[in-house]
Amino acid sequence: MTEPAARPRPWLRLMSGRDPGEAHRASTPLELLFDLTFVVAVARAGIELRDALAQGHAGHALAGYAVVFFGLWWAWVNFTWFASAYDTDDVAYRLLTLLQMAGVLVFAAGIPAAFAHFDFATVVAGYVIMRLALVTQWLRAARSHPEGRPGTLRYAAGVTVVQACWVGWLFLPGPARLAGLLVLVAAELAVPAWAEFAGRATPWHPGHITERYGLFTIIVLGEVIAAIAAAVQEALGHSRASPGLLTAAAAGLLLVFALWWSYFKHSAAERIAQSLPWTFVWALGHYLIFAAVAALGAGLQVAVGTLAHTTRVTQPFAAFAVAIPVAVFIAVLGLLTTRISSAAAGLTLLTAALVLAAAAATPILTLPPSIVIMVALVASLLAYHLTAAHRATRHPGPGPVPGNATDPAAPPGHRGSAAEPPARGSR
Repeated sequence: MTEPAARPRPWLRLMSGRDPGEAHRASTPLELLFDLTFVVAVARAGIELRDALAQGHAGHALAGYAVVFFGLWWAWVNFTWFASAYDTDDVAYRLLTLLQMAGVLVFAAGIPAAFAHFDFATVVAGYVIMRLALVTQWLRAARSHPEGRPGTLRYAAGVTVVQACWVGWLFLPGPARLAGLLVLVAAELAVPAWAEFAGRATPWHPGHITERYGLFTIIVLGEVIAAIAAAVQEALGHSRASPGLLTAAAAGLLLVFALWWSYFKHSAAERIAQSLPWTFVWALGHYLIFAAVAALGAGLQVAVGTLAHTTRVTQPFAAFAVAIPVAVFIAVLGLLTTRISSAAAGLTLLTAALVLAAAAATPILTLPPSIVIMVALVASLLAYHLTAAHRATRHPGPGPVPGNATDPAAPPGHRGSAAEPPARGSR
């Protein structure tokens, strides 16, 4: 008996909007392939940040990194939220996603020039390719989804206007560049707020969104591990390994594991499904989380290079290159954690401050013990949260009514009965 032939993939499907309460919604293979292009770009940004930090050019390095990473992050965010609402996986959708992937690679090719000379011509070209390809998708959604047309047209119009402004920004004189950059970043962030609040909200899936953000977190954590391995391999190749260097590398791996555990100890799907304003805070706050993790890889490479005597910076400088990303990560993640108590928030901020204090104490402790102390602080904070969560499950307070929107046992995206749409707060 022969198997039936596979049905050919349709060229076009109506973009009527996905079901926000769809069960078992997971990332698609195309989304995962799309993310792989960002591995290349994030790695390139990390290498440039490492090289600039290794020369001691902290201000120049952080300025270039902040701008470049914003472009990468924002393009990824916009694709992710659109795909959560309107992914049809037809031929046209796949080809337009391929065009966005090409834009990512063009963007990545321009990162060295952006860091070295603040020449953003290639970076902007790649960014505009990504964004205008997505505009085409928004126009498809506007045509196929009459209920969501006001919002989708606002997205298409807003993104198009801002991209034209980015091209014009390249021709601004030097003194006006910074002001223009700040205005355009604000405009980029304003487009989703204008579209979502003024029109009908797009039907994104909360469980799918939190999974996608989690996957990107794993991508940047993986870049940190790769950075540690490359730094140690280079040191071993030059016979410059020492007990202190190996201690710092092992502590770096433990630090990555503790940050991973800290991020995935909770799910934000329920909270973002209930409040659109909080959704914006949660989504935008991840810029600092993703950028901090990617910068940690560069910081650990600088630390290993300092111990191997291949950089021009001091041990305290290298310690702060590690401590600042760690402090930013745990502070922002703590503030974004759902239902965090004031005591827990205070402990989180105190831990971030102590991480920075450990870096400041490097002249006394030396670099390897400083990094070990940072690991111990992050692990202690994680243990506190895990213990508190365990106690809460063993001694729960008055529980929610089964099926209620606040029921923590409900699956992501589930709000009440199956006949009712998910709650979206002000949406």
